[in-house]
Amino acid sequence: MLLVVDVGNTNITYGVYDGEELISTFRMMSKTPRTSDEYGIAIRELLFINGMKEEDIDGCIVSSVVPNIMHSLMSGIVKYVYDKPMIVGAGIKTGIKIVTENPKEIGPDRIVDAVGAYEKYGGPVLVLDFGTATTYDLVTANGEFAAGITAPGIRISAKALWEDTAKLPEIEIKKPKSILAQETISSMQAGLVYGQIGQTEYIISQVKKEAGLDEMKVVATGGLGRIVADETDAIDVYDSTLTLDGLRLIYNKNKR
Repeated sequence: MLLVVDVGNTNITYGVYDGEELISTFRMMSKTPRTSDEYGIAIRELLFINGMKEEDIDGCIVSSVVPNIMHSLMSGIVKYVYDKPMIVGAGIKTGIKIVTENPKEIGPDRIVDAVGAYEKYGGPVLVLDFGTATTYDLVTANGEFAAGITAPGIRISAKALWEDTAKLPEIEIKKPKSILAQETISSMQAGLVYGQIGQTEYIISQVKKEAGLDEMKVVATGGLGRIVADETDAIDVYDSTLTLDGLRLIYNKNKR
């Protein structure tokens, strides 16, 4: 079985594949400080709860945008789970050619999403990831990572509202019954959700216009992506496992 690990700014998402089938997923917060032993034991326990043992894992790949936890995480994986994990980074085969001005600036999470979208849906494709940041990445028909847009994610915007204003409360992020809000909480929800929908539709439209790709497929993923994808026709597909599938595909391209 293959263990894939996506280290994001908010959560670490784990997936276990049996061949091409994703049989289990689990998460832990990435901002909680942990030792290598805590990571290793936690992963083993999560595997056990999901009906697996560390002996079942015969491959592992990790993508991370949080460098300061990598030493502890990787040490925990090596010590308790699998001794030769693969890391998405320089020199790894992806099947995607990065043609931006500075390829080294493109985060591994965006490369993984690009691989997943291109391999599963073909190109040209615009990949949206609604995570801590909301990213929009263009992959051409030839598999070239041609451009990327980065915007504040819904949670970042929400956090700014309740942390930087004296009287606005922390709220659940969800679409209100109507944009015509009549009290504070639904007013904030309307601004956050409908604002994200509007931003998404405009950016997609502008990318299609400037790239000259009116028939480009638009694929979304990420924790809060479902909220937006359900409310707009600008997104063709919402794929909750796109990042994990991208990791599996990259692993298969590089395993000996």
